[in-house]
Amino acid sequence: CVFATWIIVYFCIWKGVKSTGKVVYFTALFPYLVLIILLAHGVSLPGALNGIIYYLKPDWSKLGEAQVWIDAGTQIFFSYAIGLGALTALGSYNRFHNNCYRDAYLLALINSTTSFFSGFVVFSVLGFMASEQGMDISKVAESGPGLAFIAYPKAVTLMPIAPLWAALFFFMLLVLGLDSQFVGVEGFITGIMDLFPTYVSGGLRREVVVAVCCLICFVIDLCMVTDGGMYIFQLFDYYSASGITLLWQAFWECIVVAWVYGADRFIDDIARMIGYRPLAWIKWCWLFITPCVCVGIFLFHVVNYKPLTYNKTYIYPWWGETIGWILATASMVCVPLTVIIKMLQAEGSLQQRWQHLTTPVWGSHHLQYMTMEASSKFLPTESQTQGHKEKETAI
Repeated sequence: CVFATWIIVYFCIWKGVKSTGKVVYFTALFPYLVLIILLAHGVSLPGALNGIIYYLKPDWSKLGEAQVWIDAGTQIFFSYAIGLGALTALGSYNRFHNNCYRDAYLLALINSTTSFFSGFVVFSVLGFMASEQGMDISKVAESGPGLAFIAYPKAVTLMPIAPLWAALFFFMLLVLGLDSQFVGVEGFITGIMDLFPTYVSGGLRREVVVAVCCLICFVIDLCMVTDGGMYIFQLFDYYSASGITLLWQAFWECIVVAWVYGADRFIDDIARMIGYRPLAWIKWCWLFITPCVCVGIFLFHVVNYKPLTYNKTYIYPWWGETIGWILATASMVCVPLTVIIKMLQAEGSLQQRWQHLTTPVWGSHHLQYMTMEASSKFLPTESQTQGHKEKETAI
């Protein structure tokens, strides 16, 4: 099944975003149909109302737990693909005057609304399961992968015509997983192709890069379909793909865009594309609010750190957590390590190196959209032109 899944991913993205876009029409819309069907059936089950009330009734004491904030931040960051590079990579294929500002609002609205709606689907069925087993719903509901792969499937088996609902549910999970993989792998492939433009111009085919990437991912996935695969999956999910890793990446993205490149300059770039300036609130989010939120949740998690558990019963051993922190550090160290390497490779004094590395170098495909006054300020020097000649040729 894993091999078949990666074969599907490969043939859906090997030709680029044009082929991916056609597939996404189905993979993005079909889960909504399944969610509506599951909700219509779920609310008709006994005990569903108790599950929905449990979902909507807040427990304010949970706000004092670091893990709640980490999970909330992870949900937003991961579902929006923030810090993963996918939005940046896919956005690079848009036309210059595409209204990215409007798209950002639509993405946030649709994504959050979908998450809220999905909560009714899940907890209506969990309420039925708690009613059937005579248990409190807090004992039934789980977080993390246990909810999708243990708690909800158990509830589905208690329904009338269980095979039908189980087939719909797991097919929906498959489609959602494929949809996420399309975006994640496409973002990674785009980054690889842009990172090595000389190899691309030298004849390196995209199909080969995609094949190698899918093969490596398939080999890594094999360890997750063993008897202890779920424990390995949660280790990857908790440390390397979410939580503090995404918070760390998002913090540095804000710092680079707002403080190194310049928030005002970035606002000007957006205005040049969409024809008007975004709200000042966006600028203050880049400068202060988002970095402070990321740092606050990050420190909150470090101070209140608790060992990783699975299914509320299994506590990971020290060596398992060590592997997890190695996975997390492997991603987090890339940002400061790249800065240090680039600074060491540059020439001149420390200030000159920093100035050289943080000065944008514009290509002709950028300058054609700028006014004559602005363009003259950003024309590359002769030395910069030589350094970026190959990259511009590839683009």
